Amino acid sequence: MHPSAERIVSFGMPAMPYYSECGKSFYTPGEQHPNRRNLGMFDLLIVETGTLHIGEEDRKWSVAAGQSLLLLPDRYHYAVQPCEAHTSFFWLHFHAAGAWRETDGIAPPPPAWPDSAASAQEAAYSPSSPYTIDMPKFAALVSPKQTYLQLERLLRLHQARRSESFWEQQTLFQQLLRMYDESQKQSSASPALHVAERTEAYIKQHYREPISNARLGEALHFHPGYIVRCMKETYRCTPMDYLLYYRIERAKLLLLKTELPVSAVAEAVGFNQTPYFSVCFKQQTGLPPLQFRKQFLHANGMAVGVRERSEEHEEHLDG
Repeated sequence: MHPSAERIVSFGMPAMPYYSECGKSFYTPGEQHPNRRNLGMFDLLIVETGTLHIGEEDRKWSVAAGQSLLLLPDRYHYAVQPCEAHTSFFWLHFHAAGAWRETDGIAPPPPAWPDSAASAQEAAYSPSSPYTIDMPKFAALVSPKQTYLQLERLLRLHQARRSESFWEQQTLFQQLLRMYDESQKQSSASPALHVAERTEAYIKQHYREPISNARLGEALHFHPGYIVRCMKETYRCTPMDYLLYYRIERAKLLLLKTELPVSAVAEAVGFNQTPYFSVCFKQQTGLPPLQFRKQFLHANGMAVGVRERSEEHEEHLDG
């Protein structure tokens, strides 16, 4: 047997929402949407002509041409009344393997900040900043014609072999999600979010350098106190909290992907003192830097052993 044919590595879908199927329905006057409970998947309705009258639990909508409604997988959906005119609409089913929540859309809660007590395994490749995909429950389409064309392409892909159509289907679905997400964020963006995202970007670009609230104020042309308030409102942390978090995230990558000693890793991510770096690293990951590296690099044999002995004195400082 050829070595490359021995094993197959199969990847499940990521935690992002993923496309399942879509279709197009046509109702004549007097017909209506079926009543359903606990469908088990998200149901996005996009009306092309006419009007759908739909309810979900105690809420009701009249979804006209150029509008969409997102029905949730664990709710009761029902027709409020029959269609008055010929109505055509696309329906798109998708799943969300990750967590999701519904908010009032007025003041969505800030993203969850990483728990400093998380295990090293969970934190090994944690994202450097939280992000959510935001979809409006009920919305007017930004580009109706373009959206209809995308959905027609999705419909045509159902006639192709799944192995050929899978990637294009997911790509089209992700483009649709992006349209909703960008439109929602632009319409609800606050000045605080704008300042917080600029602060985050600056920290990512300059984390190796000395950064203070005063320097952030000079670089971003905002009062340092205002920058702190914007970061707390958006990310539930101060700029210095975020700087420390991001430096440790970069340090984890260097520990796993290079053979640099702990002192060199500390210097590379902006720490002047190795003992202080080790203390901060342990507070965020639950392990000292060398132990964090060792648990992921058991197979490196002699190279790891040599590196461990050379770093033993540095690591001993944080107990």
